[in-house]
Amino acid sequence: MTREYLKKATLTAESDASETHEIVKTILAEIEEGGDAKALEYAKKFDRYEGNVLLTAEEIEAACALVPEKLKQDIQFAHDNVRRFAETQKSTVSDVEIEIVPGVIAGQKAIPVDAAGCYVPGGRYSHIASAIMTVTTAKVAGCHHITACSPPRPDVGVNPAIVYAAHICGADKIMALGGVQGVAAMTFGLFGLPKANILVGPGNQFVAEAKRILFGRIGIDMIAGPTDSLILADATADAHIVATDLVSQAEHGYNSPVWLVTDDRALAENVMALVPGLIEDLPEVNRQNAFAAWRDYAEVIVCADREDMAACSDEYAPEHLTVQAEDLDWWLSKLTCYGSLFLGEETTVSYGDKATGTNHVLPTSGAASYTGGLSVHKYMKIVTWQRATREGSKPVAEATARIARLEGMEGHARAADVRLAKYFPDEEFDLTAHG
Repeated sequence: MTREYLKKATLTAESDASETHEIVKTILAEIEEGGDAKALEYAKKFDRYEGNVLLTAEEIEAACALVPEKLKQDIQFAHDNVRRFAETQKSTVSDVEIEIVPGVIAGQKAIPVDAAGCYVPGGRYSHIASAIMTVTTAKVAGCHHITACSPPRPDVGVNPAIVYAAHICGADKIMALGGVQGVAAMTFGLFGLPKANILVGPGNQFVAEAKRILFGRIGIDMIAGPTDSLILADATADAHIVATDLVSQAEHGYNSPVWLVTDDRALAENVMALVPGLIEDLPEVNRQNAFAAWRDYAEVIVCADREDMAACSDEYAPEHLTVQAEDLDWWLSKLTCYGSLFLGEETTVSYGDKATGTNHVLPTSGAASYTGGLSVHKYMKIVTWQRATREGSKPVAEATARIARLEGMEGHARAADVRLAKYFPDEEFDLTAHG
């Protein structure tokens, strides 16, 4: 049996690629040239906001006071989970050293970047969880300065819950600035901020393009496209839960792909019948996004067996991958390409998006085939060092000189020669290239 598409996407992320490059390039150049004043000009134009850009301690305190106590407890719960998971991740990387050969010691150090810029979306949805995910991991990594940046709403400012989350998670500064101007301010060190060494966090196509343009000049977590999710389900899956989970991810945006891969045609047909009603039951703004995403980007695929299901999933390399099938350990060992994996009906992408502790800033558009998501490691540089005794350097110098000459790099060879001549003046060495 070959794969059968009961539903095939009519559009892809590439179909919707906006011509934003020149717009973003121009804005970045103008802000770099014009500094704070130009950034404020764009804030007035795009954010329609003329309030304070860098929140004062008093403004932060006032915003925190507006957050209901129950929501504060929920944010703290999520923060604690993300912090614990990040601390565990950090423990997997340590400083090490090894004596490569007698007298030659090499080592590794894990050094956090100095300044991190965390972008927190606040447009269509106020991404409280993104503040938790990005700021907490930067703090655990040991970054010396963390800026949280979120777009303000006209005459209102940054959502108080975002301010509260960024504050308790360890942000040193909170900035009311959106889009490209926010990214530029963190990159160029405007408004008295240190220049960011790394930018992290999700955003719209303009934020993503700004990060793409600036990558190399600074570090970024990843170049992200629309969020995507895939569910692997067999005959044991609950069709209503599968359909609900698909709709829950489709509401992210009109171009957010969701995919169902199964070996049970009856389940697939049942899920397809349920989805429209679940979408219709959503609030209007969510309904519009989910309807468009399901109509244009969603796919339902029937495979021959679970081996083919796993292979199909790895080909898609989804950002979020859910398994609602028997023998979860088999799937855990078999699957290799995903941003984050959710095993069993008892968990869901929504848990990971908000409160489980694993990070929700994840690779999209197939990037999970070669990279993972945001973690404490993204804020850390793994660097190496070495030292040697004179006796220990002797065989290394000999090998270096001969290899360098074989490559035609005489300067490299002579850097080894002079040490041998100085340390061992009474010895002769064969330092000519062989081969």
